[in-house]
Formats: sequence, structure tokens, C-alpha cells
Amino acid sequence: MPATATAAAKDFLSFVDASPTPFHAVKGVKAKLAEAGFQELKEKESWAPSCIPGGKYYLTRNGSTIVAFAIGKRWKPGNPISMIGAHTDSPCLRIKPVSKRQGDGFIQVGVETYGGGLWHTWFDRDLGLAGRVMVRGANGSITQKLVHLEKPILRIPTLAIHLDRQETFSFNKETQLFPIAGLVAAELRRQDGLKADSTDKPSEADTESEGLNPLRAVAQRHHSHIVEMVAADAGAKAEDIMDFELVLYDTQKACLGGLMDEFIFSARLDNLNQTYCATMGLIDSVSKSTALDDETSMRLVACFDHEEIGSMTAQGAFSMMLPAILRRLSVLPSSAFGESDSEQSYDKANDAESSTAYEQTLASSFLLSADMAHSVNPNYSGKYESDHKPEMNRGPVIKVNANARYATNSPGIALLQEIARKAIKISEDDAEGVPLQLFVVRNDSSCGSTIGPMLSAHLGARTLDLGNPQLSMHSIRETGGTEDVHHAIRLFSTFFQHYSSLEKTILVD
Repeated sequence: MPATATAAAKDFLSFVDASPTPFHAVKGVKAKLAEAGFQELKEKESWAPSCIPGGKYYLTRNGSTIVAFAIGKRWKPGNPISMIGAHTDSPCLRIKPVSKRQGDGFIQVGVETYGGGLWHTWFDRDLGLAGRVMVRGANGSITQKLVHLEKPILRIPTLAIHLDRQETFSFNKETQLFPIAGLVAAELRRQDGLKADSTDKPSEADTESEGLNPLRAVAQRHHSHIVEMVAADAGAKAEDIMDFELVLYDTQKACLGGLMDEFIFSARLDNLNQTYCATMGLIDSVSKSTALDDETSMRLVACFDHEEIGSMTAQGAFSMMLPAILRRLSVLPSSAFGESDSEQSYDKANDAESSTAYEQTLASSFLLSADMAHSVNPNYSGKYESDHKPEMNRGPVIKVNANARYATNSPGIALLQEIARKAIKISEDDAEGVPLQLFVVRNDSSCGSTIGPMLSAHLGARTLDLGNPQLSMHSIRETGGTEDVHHAIRLFSTFFQHYSSLEKTILVD
């Protein structure tokens, strides 16, 4: 296996281990972008003074969605934007607003299912907690802080086979999916010890009576020990925690596996794998100081939250976030362009054309919807269409569906083939080009979907769906191909570097 491919896979392992939630994934992406020279923008501020040709920028929404872009030095309003869309969320269990439970001597935590997970895989796993907390500061401000409790705290125990000999494992998600966090007796001893050590401070109840509390305190809605652990990780006091969004995650680290390290065994491959590859593809495409000198388009990556639950949120792909960003970028003021360059000058005589710059940009832009694909499972080979059985480490999979569950069409496939042929060699170990595969679901099977069709409909931009192949999709522990990380990065980097020239050669309308 090429050393470069192994290095890329190992860097991805570090990224996914540090990203138990979309908030942490966005934090990791921000760190990589900042290291590559990208500057942060704020949606609530004007971009006119900041965004200039040759610049590299990123912005976030809700701390769980991130958009990054690089502006070609020869870009002007109405020119194309090459885009890759991915998502930062994965199926998980989320702590309920009131989670404090106990039964038969056990401390339990109420959880809610997020997305369409294979929930039976969450039993008998060592589970930690991660997410964000809202903390009240000394000056009265309330700020967001991320927490990542790596200690195994929770576990969902299965029932011994002797007590229920089921042929198939089934359970009730509302009554039998509650994790245990400890023993009531042990918690009572802990609290007795805290009381013995405490001074004459007012009790929580006394403190609450001093003013109106619209909701019960966090420490009353959740187990106080968990609140204290979360507060300590956030560097705050338990009484300053206003609320939190916490999810459960598998504490087992991601790793390479297989006889020759050809596999990635990891949580959240869907879709942190493509979030990582898209980010690194953009960064690699602008790594040279002259990368944007002759570029006439923009290069953009958008990684959205909430794809697993339909994307219909303010930070989801179905929102107006990306259209609003593209509109702002497509009509940057003429003062941003070098008036000394006659080809790029954009004077008042052309102001009438600026009114349609957004629509012109969308008509010539292209979106790669990057979401993980299915690898053939040798134990269930009959579930796959006989001529469409993607294999790991054989390159990204183009996803096709006649009923538009995916947005792929033939012009997009033609474009991607041209890009794959031109794939940039990042190292001497790389072969020429990047291999591609095709996937169509069987007619007698249901088909999933992605952000591709909804963004394509929203924007009217040409779109293609693809992703790296994997096994055990939506399991707490998934399997992907080690070399496919490098394949996708090279493909995405080449897409950004060659789209401006190739866009003119695929003629349809």
C-alpha cells in the first residue's frame, strides 16, 4: 500500500477520534483550514471589505455546519463555483431534556434516537459523552463550550440468552435502550461524602428560590454527577451550566485493520470520511502559492449538519444557507476586482448585468454531493444488483438512481471521468488517475438519498452523487477502505483544479 495513502488514512483516524459530534467535527475542520491560511468570516457581518480574489475563507453556522471557499484571482461575478457538499452528523443516541432515571438499584440515563441507526449495535459497547454546553459567564453572557468525556461512562446491557432465547434480536427503543451509568447505592455514598465536606453554602433549592426559574435546574433534570463531570470538562461550575446537547459515542478508537491494514474500522465513517476528504481536497488544491493566480472560478466545500434527519433545519442542506452564501459571493462589489486588469474590470457600465450574476453563476456551477456509498457485503451478495457491486479500495462510487434519489446524470458522469483521468499525483507512489465505480440499487430494494437532490433542486446547479464504499453503514462501528481516503482526496483536489477548464467542454444547454 502506498505510504501516502496510509498517511492520509491515519490522519483521518485522528480526525474522526477527535470528532464524536458535529460540533467537534467542525472544530477539527476549522483547525485544518486555519492552518492552511483560510480566514474566518461571520454571516452577520458584511463580506465586501474582506472577500477579495485570491482569498481563502470559511464560516460556520450553529457550530455544526461549515462552509469554506477560495476565490480565484481571475474570478468575476457570474463565473462558476465548483462545490463539494458533505455532512457532519451521524446516527447516535442523544440525552433527553430530562434524563434522570433509575431502576432496580441502577442509575440510568434517558436517551433519544437520532437518525436511522442500527441500534442493536449500540448494546454492550463502552460509551462516552460529548457535545456542547451553554455556560453563563461572570459578566452575564452565555457562551458555547465543547465537552468530550473520553471515559467509558455508559453501557446498554443485553439480556442474557438464558432469559430470552430470541431467534432474532429485538427490543423496544423506548423502554429497553436506556444505558446504565452506575449504582444508586454508590451515588448515595458519594453525595453523603460531598455533604460532609461542604461548608454552609446555600442549597440548590434555596438558590433557586431567589428568583424565577422557568425550567428546573440542569442538575435536577439530569444526574448531578454527570452534570458535574460535564462542567469540569468545560472548565465551568455545575451551577453555571444553563443547558447542553450531549450524545453518546463509542469510546473505542478508530484503527486500521485487516491482514495488510487495508481496512478502516471506525465509528462515523458516514459521513466524516467524506467531510475529511472534501476538506483536504480543497486545502490540497490551494496549497501552492500560485494555485489561484489563473483561476476564474471559486472552489467551495459545504459540510452540513442534520442530513441524517432530513436536513430541514437552519443549518441543514435543505435550508437557504448555501443559496444565501452563493448569492453574496456571486455579486461581490466591483471594487474587489483589479481595475488595472482590463479583462477583469467590472465598471458601472456592467451594473445591469450584475443583477443576473447569481443566476449565471448557478447555471455554470457544479456540485459533487459526497456521501458514503455501499460496498458489496460478501455475506449478503444477493442484496446487490449483479453488475453493481462496489469494492473497497477501488475508488469512489458514483451513485445512480432513475427515480432521482441521487442527482447523478450522464453529463455529470462524463465530467467526473475527465476529472478522474487528470487526477493529480500527490506523491510518486500514486498511479495515474483515480478509479471510479458505479452503483445502482436493486429494483426490489429501497434506496437511500443524500443532500444531492435537494441542493440540486434548490440551486438549479448540475450535481452528481458519489462516495467512498463502506460496510455496516449506520452501525456504531463501520468499515471502510484505507486507500479510498487518498483516492477521494486526489479526486476532489483535481476537481477543484480543473473544473474551470472542463466546465466549458461538457455541452448540454
